[in-house]
Amino acid sequence: MRRLRALLTAGALATAGLLTVSAAAPQTAPRHPSVPRPAARTDWSVALVDSTTARFTPSTIGGWSYPVGLYLYGQYLTYRRTHEPRYLAYIQSYVDRFVHSDGTIDQNFNSLDSMQAGRLLVILHHETGEDRYRIAAKKIRDRLDSFPRTSDGGFWHADTSSRAHQLWSDGVYMVNPFLVEYGREFGDSAYADDEAARQLAVYGRHLQVSNGLLRHAYDESKTVSWADPATGLAPEHWCRAVGWYSMAIVNVLDALPARHARRPELVGILRDLAAGLERYQDPATGRWFQVIDKGARSDNWTETSCSSMFTYALSRGAQQGYIDAHYQSVARRGYEGVLARISLDADGRTNLTDISIGTNVGDYDFYVARPRETNDFHGLGAFLIMNEQLRRR
Repeated sequence: MRRLRALLTAGALATAGLLTVSAAAPQTAPRHPSVPRPAARTDWSVALVDSTTARFTPSTIGGWSYPVGLYLYGQYLTYRRTHEPRYLAYIQSYVDRFVHSDGTIDQNFNSLDSMQAGRLLVILHHETGEDRYRIAAKKIRDRLDSFPRTSDGGFWHADTSSRAHQLWSDGVYMVNPFLVEYGREFGDSAYADDEAARQLAVYGRHLQVSNGLLRHAYDESKTVSWADPATGLAPEHWCRAVGWYSMAIVNVLDALPARHARRPELVGILRDLAAGLERYQDPATGRWFQVIDKGARSDNWTETSCSSMFTYALSRGAQQGYIDAHYQSVARRGYEGVLARISLDADGRTNLTDISIGTNVGDYDFYVARPRETNDFHGLGAFLIMNEQLRRR
């Protein structure tokens, strides 16, 4: 808490200092008054965070959930660049609704989705040093020891009968970035890195098909209604499910030791995925379609959250050398396409459009009929992650 208070004090002093310098500056006329100054380029991360925190307080932004957790992780990335104290204070106020002074947290962690916001616990321990955040984060780590798995070790999407034996592409992002960050923060990397790499490999082997893309889900029992009776695979490539996987594999590769035994397999999965994403990128907009490989259908539409996720993953993957450098240009087209979906309203607040709401596994008609929201947290968080990666590249 001392570190956070120091940040708050430093931010206030810096603001005061800037105001003082501005007031003392000499007021001279421009040398060329007839030439207008270029408009300042919008910092879309700052604009989006300021807009969202104006719309919601830490108490009204929502409960403990992965969409809010994703958004606040993006807000943290913006804090790391800007060092704006209120961005971090906002995150702490949200988390402190759920974490008690002794570190207990009122969550059962019976689904992978419920674990994603655990990244914020690791962040707050790193920023404040308060042990209660370690205690709360350890509850997730310990839950994994008893979490149900497929026969080859993949975590079920949830510990419920309706999700039994199922791997969803979404799930790898819900737990594995948290896991490698937990390992680094608390000296548990030997387990965390191996487990995260194993999960991505198991999911990839089941879900990735010959075009490089991943299906939304796989049912080992082959009994659920959407599963192919021969393969257990869901019928479609839903874009955000694949987007979750693309971000997770890059995050985990960033954390793995250079000689980790599973690194070559994960790099191979990512390279095949990148080739598939390039193949199906919409040439007109640079974005990706809700059902990725069926963009020619008139009722399909380009979706903003997955387009942000793919853009981030391709840019970061190329930057790190996991995939070929030419994917930076693919990412740049994606970035420009997503920027076309954000604007400022009359009050100066951001609006980010064409974001699919949360989605179960279904068929083509189900996916394309999903509501398209503005400022849904899935899209806001993905946008911030993308923008912090590409804004200066």
